[in-house]
Amino acid sequence: MKTKLTLTVKSSIIELAKRKAKSKGISVSEMFEKMFEEEGENNIKTESQKAAERLLQKLETSQTTSDFDDKTLIQEHVKRKFA
Repeated sequence: MKTKLTLTVKSSIIELAKRKAKSKGISVSEMFEKMFEEEGENNIKTESQKAAERLLQKLETSQTTSDFDDKTLIQEHVKRKFA
């Protein structure tokens, strides 16, 4: 079921959206719909989720030795972050 949505945006954005949709051969509504369908719900993350993701990436790419376990790596990261 489709429902009407009213948005308040700058005139320049409206014109840009119309030109972009026209160049794709679709309506602005369809372009808006496709944008969110392609992106998906799972891509919306809280700041905590983003921070945890960054931490995991740093931990995965950091060079570890057998002397360090995960807990030690996290403690070191927190020390550097809040030093």
